[in-house]
Amino acid sequence: MAVALLGTGVSRGIAIGPARLLQRGRPEIPRYRLAVHLVEAEAARFRSAVATAAGELRAILDDLPTGTSDDIAAFVETHLLMLRDATLAAAPADLIRSERCNAEWALEMQRDALVKVFDAVEDDYLRTRRDDVQHVVARIQQILLDDTARRQSLSSRQERDRIILADDLAPSELMLLHKQGVGAVIAEHGGPISHTAILARSLGIPAVFGVHHALQFIQEGETVVVDGARGFVLAGLGEPELRLFRTRRREERRRRAVLRRLRDRPAVTRDGVTIELLANIESPDDLDAVHQAGATGVGLYRTEFLYMNRPFLPDEEEQYAAYLEAVTRLKGAPLTIRTLDLGADKQAVDEQVLSASDSPLGMRAIRLCLKERELFLPQLRAILRASAHGPVSMLIPMLTSIDEVLQVRMLLDECRQQLRRQRIAFDPHLPLGGMIEVPAAALCAGSFARELDFLSIGTNDLIQYTLAADRMDESVNHLYDPLHPAVLKLLRLTIDAAAHTNTPVSMCGEMAGDPALTRLLLGLGLTHFSMPPTAVPEVKRIVTGTRLHQLREETAACIDSPEGFQALAQRFNDGDWL
Repeated sequence: MAVALLGTGVSRGIAIGPARLLQRGRPEIPRYRLAVHLVEAEAARFRSAVATAAGELRAILDDLPTGTSDDIAAFVETHLLMLRDATLAAAPADLIRSERCNAEWALEMQRDALVKVFDAVEDDYLRTRRDDVQHVVARIQQILLDDTARRQSLSSRQERDRIILADDLAPSELMLLHKQGVGAVIAEHGGPISHTAILARSLGIPAVFGVHHALQFIQEGETVVVDGARGFVLAGLGEPELRLFRTRRREERRRRAVLRRLRDRPAVTRDGVTIELLANIESPDDLDAVHQAGATGVGLYRTEFLYMNRPFLPDEEEQYAAYLEAVTRLKGAPLTIRTLDLGADKQAVDEQVLSASDSPLGMRAIRLCLKERELFLPQLRAILRASAHGPVSMLIPMLTSIDEVLQVRMLLDECRQQLRRQRIAFDPHLPLGGMIEVPAAALCAGSFARELDFLSIGTNDLIQYTLAADRMDESVNHLYDPLHPAVLKLLRLTIDAAAHTNTPVSMCGEMAGDPALTRLLLGLGLTHFSMPPTAVPEVKRIVTGTRLHQLREETAACIDSPEGFQALAQRFNDGDWL
């Protein structure tokens, strides 16, 4: 009997192969109280498990083929860093001593505490970092429980062209499966911005995550079809249907070959208009992917990761070193650094510094930075210092009023005076931009455009705030609609306001990297896009096959009836627009 399951496509590609069921559920964690004289021995057992886990990860790194991209190795190195962090390496041992509990339970308590912190994080990307905590904890738990079955099953057999089904997968496990020739992966949990999903895209492995109950409906060895673009999984198909998908797989491989040839081609429309395609990054480690994708620079450098998974705040020198590395590796390409976008519900570092309300609409981003200036000033100085070495711009998140811009300018002036007294170089004309991600900012886009050097539309938050729908909440994410008339009106208002003052405007939210929306955004007047590096080739293909003048004429005809944009976007994608 045919089975069709739907999830979230996190890595494009079509794969056909026999199913391999990897795991069913998390192991049961025992809990028991220790006699006083056994406490230190239990703490030593925990430390030994951490050391063993680190050894396994180092072995994976050592086994990577020569020439492997740095961003792939960085996933394993991230987990190694977490194993050295006190929150995982030392805190459970302290719990063993204070609670006199077994190591497995102490680690489980610490896992729950860390996951609770990440669950409260408002930023979608940072929220998914809890997956890294889960994966590292699971590796240690397997060692403590002597659960060798999964590790042996991952290392003892070849998986050539097999479709792996699991409840969840760690990045290190995916790397091992890639080495063994896995055809695709299906996971019951996870989302498109988890580390494992990002790694699947980097490795070119088709993947669908969030496929609920996949392990119940698909049998070991059964032939499975995975479509990573559309997010569906099919099993029990007959030979005629399988032939159809084999044909589509060949077409997909030809499409990828064409995209690779676009890497060094400029993003110019067929009527000669240059479109800027930039990339979003989280750290300098992502820059290899930026170069490989053919992006012309970085339109959004999220700086939050300098502050996460650590017991203390990064100082000015550490931040300067990170920004300088990015500037240097970009070799003259532009770099836009977004200032810290944490909130009071993101207590990943010194809680005395990050003191604010618990409301998701409360103290975060620029609000927090203007309140906690000892947090903000070192970052401003570090960005200014980095600007002496290349084209750097500064981007302020979650603006709602011009007064916030004026306060930032005052603090920048203060930092410039300090640097001049210290004879430290910086760009005196560092461009200052603002994120348009709150409806109030979009409605006042004209005022922001006159006060700032550039604008950047953050569609993820703008859509959520406009429609009051958290796209991470499964009960309401069906309401998260980038083509809602209200959203499109705010986008058009912002783009038009920026054009009126000749202020550059870009888009750095997920809409910018969605090829189904590229032509509609071009029609609305957008010419600067910033997106995940993996999205650049497909968007570039669409740009180079488009006549912009024709698009804008078609879009202008729908300006007064936004309800027609959904049909317009579909028509743009159906036609070649040559």
